[in-house]
Amino acid sequence: MEIQDLVKRLKQKNDSKVVLFVSDGIGGLAQQPGGKTELETAATPNLDRLAKIGVLGSSIPIKPGITPGSGPGHLGIFGYDPLKHEIGRGVLEATGIGFPVGSDDVCIRCNFCTLDANRNITDRRAGRIPTPESAPLAESLNAVKIPGVEIFVKPVQEHRFAVVFRAAGLGGNVYDTDPQKTGVPPLDPVAMDANDTASLKTVEVAKEFVRQAEKILAGQPKANGLTLRGFAKKPNITPFEEVTGMRPAAIAVYPMYKGLASLVGMTIEGMPKTIDEEINVLEQVWDKYDFFFIHWKYTDSRGEDGNFDEKVKMIEKYDEMVARIEKLGPTVFCSTGDHSTPAVMAGHSFHPVPVLVAGQNVRTDACQCFGETECLKGGLGMFEAMYLMPQLMAFAGRLAKFGA
Repeated sequence: MEIQDLVKRLKQKNDSKVVLFVSDGIGGLAQQPGGKTELETAATPNLDRLAKIGVLGSSIPIKPGITPGSGPGHLGIFGYDPLKHEIGRGVLEATGIGFPVGSDDVCIRCNFCTLDANRNITDRRAGRIPTPESAPLAESLNAVKIPGVEIFVKPVQEHRFAVVFRAAGLGGNVYDTDPQKTGVPPLDPVAMDANDTASLKTVEVAKEFVRQAEKILAGQPKANGLTLRGFAKKPNITPFEEVTGMRPAAIAVYPMYKGLASLVGMTIEGMPKTIDEEINVLEQVWDKYDFFFIHWKYTDSRGEDGNFDEKVKMIEKYDEMVARIEKLGPTVFCSTGDHSTPAVMAGHSFHPVPVLVAGQNVRTDACQCFGETECLKGGLGMFEAMYLMPQLMAFAGRLAKFGA
């Protein structure tokens, strides 16, 4: 029996409130051997106080040694096996902006880029073109027409936009066209399997879309080209409430994380722009739900920038919000991340992720502060991320006994 099936069978309702407060990419590394990580360097009085009365551990997002993307990282902490529920980046982008993705759709996360006279990429993000400039350009691409295919182009943020191809018989197994470097042209779309006729059909549609799009964008000083990433179709996922019995709300700034939450059936609340506004939304909707997923992005962003000191500051900002959440009186509070993003690596990593749980029925361990070293000593031990949700439910009294 899979863990999700077991949880679904044992779930029981009560009046408890569970908060999952995610600091994206919170896990890190010391800048030198024997030093402190970003989390251990940060001043986190609220998290440290909860660590003394709670329990710590370390989660493995997928499997040991495997570096996760944001999609599988979040699916794991939501209680889903990320190896059995793959979600492409394109679907996340489209659902994150509220596009109603259907079964005949292939979704793509696109970037504007800058091309030179030889069609070589000089800037992979079009100078991080601001949204007020990029949004009209994205909308202009709705002029692309391909017989037998509906095409939807939606602005997202800065250089990013979403494209959806809608037609029967399309497949989502197509490689990205971003070469991940400058001085070369965008790659051609290529199917991952030469015998996959559905994805081969998508390849031809994508090629024609790019051809027409570049004509429309010709002459633009920044965004005169595009790359296609994360080709994907919508997966079939059992809704979170059906599995856990908890009414879930999601509060996030970035569209992709709203998309992730939406795909598992969480209700997206508010339109916050800052972490303070996120907690404002939480306070406003507290009485409507049993489970709350709150997402803080900028620990991950600063880690990907390779900026240790700025990531420390973002962790400290995250810690400030903990006291406000506490005032609401959650039955169970969990602080963790979807993966580690060490500034010294300037990207996602395979390292286990710190976990803190405080609240009802918690067996307190000897840990005195929240950090990677302490988490390795914690009472939760080291576990795969998909087992976090059953533990939170158990602490909240939401899982019945198994067997006689």
